Amino acid sequence: MMTFGGLTCREVVELVTEYLEGTLAPPERARFEAHLAVCPDCPVYLEQMRQTIRALGMLPEESVAPEARQELLRVFRDWKRG
Repeated sequence: MMTFGGLTCREVVELVTEYLEGTLAPPERARFEAHLAVCPDCPVYLEQMRQTIRALGMLPEESVAPEARQELLRVFRDWKRG
């Protein structure tokens, strides 16, 4: 596991949603961006996440099958409990 800017790549993956939503506290954001500045892989991951969010944002809710929607909601609820 690589550590750059005081964060490991795993920590960057765990914080990426908060980073993209702009909810990281300033010190964490600075550490996150310091990691991105020197890590060869995490900026690629961040861009993939941005592209995924853009692509998913274009899908109308009706395009998701009801069964898939229910399964996603179940998984999310279970994840929030854990």
